[in-house]
Amino acid sequence: MTLYTKRNGLSRRTLLKTGVAAAAGTLAAPMVWAQSNIVLRQAGTGVSAFNEIAAKAKEDLGITMEMTALDSDSVTQRVATQPDSFDIADIEYWICKKVWPTGNLQAMDTSKITNYDKIAGTFRSGKLTPTSEIAQGTAPHTVGFVEGADGKEFVDNESGWMTLIPTIYNADTLGIRPDLIGRPINNWSELLNPEFKGKASILDISSIGIMDMAMVVESMGEYKYPDKGNMTREEIDLTMAIFTEAKKNGQFRAFWKSFDESVNLMASGEVVIQSMWSPAITAVRAQGIPCVYQPLEEGYRSWGGGMGLAASLEGAKLDAAYEYINWYLSGWVGGFLMRQGYYSAVPETSKEFMTEDEWGYWYEGKESKGEIVSPQGTVLEGPGAVRDGGSFLDRMGAVACWNSVMDENQYMVRKWNEFIAA
Repeated sequence: MTLYTKRNGLSRRTLLKTGVAAAAGTLAAPMVWAQSNIVLRQAGTGVSAFNEIAAKAKEDLGITMEMTALDSDSVTQRVATQPDSFDIADIEYWICKKVWPTGNLQAMDTSKITNYDKIAGTFRSGKLTPTSEIAQGTAPHTVGFVEGADGKEFVDNESGWMTLIPTIYNADTLGIRPDLIGRPINNWSELLNPEFKGKASILDISSIGIMDMAMVVESMGEYKYPDKGNMTREEIDLTMAIFTEAKKNGQFRAFWKSFDESVNLMASGEVVIQSMWSPAITAVRAQGIPCVYQPLEEGYRSWGGGMGLAASLEGAKLDAAYEYINWYLSGWVGGFLMRQGYYSAVPETSKEFMTEDEWGYWYEGKESKGEIVSPQGTVLEGPGAVRDGGSFLDRMGAVACWNSVMDENQYMVRKWNEFIAA
């Protein structure tokens, strides 16, 4: 199994072309950073805080990564209020909209990003393909660039200065237990189907959860939002009223914040249909339990993640952070996380660290020829399997909305908390 090497054999990645590491030569980089005792503190959500990534960074770069995994709301609060508690923020783009105005992150120079020109169009122009329509919500490219090194406002062009360097993204949908449901599930509205009373769940992260709610409301035919990602107060009230009624009728078994919680709910069978994330699906299936990331007629709710740098980062630690991000985009991490079901922001390099069969299954939607394994090597599928939802273009081409921060965010959060407490 060539899980963690390039297809054409072991190979060092191209290092950042400036700074102490490059001056010392590619092969000497781990020694240089190890001798400098560089430690970088990365705070982010659990979706990409893997010990294997930290270990590989230490092996390849000699940089010690201290990873803290938090839920989305907690990492937002940390980046916004504790600027000295992290060096790298591994966050989603909708979070950037909340934290960038605090001044706790610094704009990143794209000329220092080795594979910048290979970053997917979704993060640069907003378009998956030249003819793509941009979905509702906070699309990554709308908060991805500022006008300069000290830029405060987002700009709608590739200015050379990014708020986050993109790393991964995905198309999210509902997770189901097909063995316990026993019939096809094709619509978001099924989340509120009384058939699943007491066996449904939604995630308790307001900025994401309300987008799932909106997908359900539209699917039910109750209302068509002009922009699901930027609701009026009246639209927020309507949405919450529908879900509060369902909650009072006993529709929901639980509300979860971390994918570990969602795994336990689904694996135990306490829940058969719920908001879910890709690593949770992978974790349930790794236990030998049927679990499907169900494609739905109305499309997907999508998200994108990236790395931001603390405003206080400077000198050797800043050089090391750029080095780490360049390494992150050079392929090994992308291949590792694509086995989790994500898409790398630089697919071209990730392909080099996957087998042809893995790339065919995860990216191209092809039928597997051999076993398909998780990042940790657990068998997920045997020969003849096809990924839920098909190819990259099929899945990301069916995105209906992005995770979002609304103009009425404070009002929405207050109403969300009332819903959870109802």
